[in-house]
Amino acid sequence: PRGMHLELVDPGAEPAPRGALTGDGSAGAESAETYATFATNAVLAPFGATEIPALSRAETEREAPALRDGAPLVKPYIGERPRIVTRRGWGADESLREGGFVYTKKVKAAFVHHTASGNNYLCSQAPSLIRSIYRYHVVSSGWRDIGYNFLVDKCGNIYEGRAGGVAKPVMGAHTLGFNNDTMGIAVLGSFGKTKPAAAAVTAIARLTAWKLGLSGADPRGKTYLKSGGGNLYRKGKNVRLNVISGHRDGFATECPGRLLYGKLGSARTAAARYQGR
Repeated sequence: PRGMHLELVDPGAEPAPRGALTGDGSAGAESAETYATFATNAVLAPFGATEIPALSRAETEREAPALRDGAPLVKPYIGERPRIVTRRGWGADESLREGGFVYTKKVKAAFVHHTASGNNYLCSQAPSLIRSIYRYHVVSSGWRDIGYNFLVDKCGNIYEGRAGGVAKPVMGAHTLGFNNDTMGIAVLGSFGKTKPAAAAVTAIARLTAWKLGLSGADPRGKTYLKSGGGNLYRKGKNVRLNVISGHRDGFATECPGRLLYGKLGSARTAAARYQGR
């Protein structure tokens, strides 16, 4: 986002997760924060997994009612669950963030961002970049956790962002005034003058097809969100926005960059198709 500065303090090496096997083959101690983070995704993947595997459409539709707290839709318009790298997978130090999790009521919309960082990274370096963003948000900015709910790299890999469970309505800190009832997806890179990779746009579509499908939202639709106050809309104003919007739609900023913003229409269409609409 505009004005964001990244402190590249990460050494670039992949840290061994706390609780990884030690030299004698025994597991080290896990912190309470780490256990709590694992537990939020326990219905989706084994405890302590580094990734949540992709599911077929049939598997996703069978799983969805439980994730919706037993409230199935008349027709389950939902995309296949994509593969998601967990916080353990990208090496999050859970001791940095505040304990506990904050949730909103439901995810009615998604705001797409860019991280305003370089585009010439290798996808193997994405975990290191995410750790740097995490440290910047928490240590330098004083936030409770990384602000984005999900991150995407140029190879189309999807990463869990703010802790609390990828299938749950975790409240992020990504679009001032519109963090309630939304999620934030950040694509690594800057897209004012550089086109986003097709794989990244596809990942946005696949992620939103699944996550918005859990709450019954149509990716091509519009929804009303109440502003909490920002530099574009006064506090309390009901604003009609695209279900998949860019950061600039809710806040006066260049984010997610002109060229990524221009791809959101394609992402909406693809996400709706993945949902079976």
